[in-house]
Amino acid sequence: MSKRRILIKRILYTLFILLAVVAVGTYLFLQQPSFGKLPEGARLARIQQSENFKNGIFQNQTITPNLATDKSKFVLFTEFFFQKIKDLRPTKDVPAIKTDLKALNRKDNLVVWLGHSSLYMQLDGKRFLVDPVLLTASPISFVNKAFRGADAYHPQDIPDIDYLLITHDHWDHLDYETMVVLKDRVGKVVCPLGVASHLEYWGFDPARIVEHDWFDSVVLDEHLKINTLPARHFSGRGLQPNKTLWASYLLESASAGKVYISGDTGYEAHFKAIGERFGEIDFAIMENGQYNADWRYIHMMPEDLVQAVKDLKPKRFFTVHNSKYALGKHAWYEPLENIYSSAQRDSLPLVTPMIGEPLYLETAAAAPKKWWVE
Repeated sequence: MSKRRILIKRILYTLFILLAVVAVGTYLFLQQPSFGKLPEGARLARIQQSENFKNGIFQNQTITPNLATDKSKFVLFTEFFFQKIKDLRPTKDVPAIKTDLKALNRKDNLVVWLGHSSLYMQLDGKRFLVDPVLLTASPISFVNKAFRGADAYHPQDIPDIDYLLITHDHWDHLDYETMVVLKDRVGKVVCPLGVASHLEYWGFDPARIVEHDWFDSVVLDEHLKINTLPARHFSGRGLQPNKTLWASYLLESASAGKVYISGDTGYEAHFKAIGERFGEIDFAIMENGQYNADWRYIHMMPEDLVQAVKDLKPKRFFTVHNSKYALGKHAWYEPLENIYSSAQRDSLPLVTPMIGEPLYLETAAAAPKKWWVE
């Protein structure tokens, strides 16, 4: 056998070994409990009856490609990971207030933004927690860590919760480490179809989980009702996307009125439909940040957010999905600066609480302040 053939065989053998190591390593990595578990059995059978589940996956109300571009994956990869963005991360601590959540008067209707899309809420004497990502937003804990200052809240700071709301199962909305700590301090979980499969795998009591399809609703008690509504997004924690549903929520409170939570979403006609269906919305919490023109179908661009607010016509609103992680290619403060400028120009009823600042729903006035500049 010639030396050339021997060399080629050695190279091919080495490549085979490397590919095998990568394949085994990837398989083992995906077996971590943090990746959760896909729906199966009776849960999968229920999912297959949903009109939003077609061809083996959940789908949006309109055709929604994840990428709005003809660029190759290589170009997208290099642009995303190597493009330099000024002020992508703050150079000093993000301004925040560390409120003692356990000391708040339960009778007060309020919202406390915990950074990114995580919220602590009190409505009609009940405590809510929404998308709590308090420890890690990534399958690798040291990747893309939270901004200093925006990481003030941890699971031990959260009081016992009556209702945990999950909008979808992406890592920056469903934090395994936080879930494991809080699972025995949550009364009931409301989540979109399929997400309960992860939660049960992590030790949550199935009897305390309510899974909803779009347009399902449940009366939580005589003063509270929650409606699960559409969003334009996608889902998945591993290699198989869209096996679980994503959603927005509208809570109807006897004393606080109607509170809307957009979840992650691209712009779509569902905003106008929700506004028309439910009438006057007292407070809206809207996605704003981690956008990119290449993702404009699944995350709202700044102009989309303005139109969504005009469609919904809330009395007041504030924005989340910003100021804690660098997941999109923009300055960390850009989403807030954009919506502040738009609110001034178009007289939108914006409020701008800092992370950790209690926002009392009955008295919160639409008087935005630029805390990100200070």
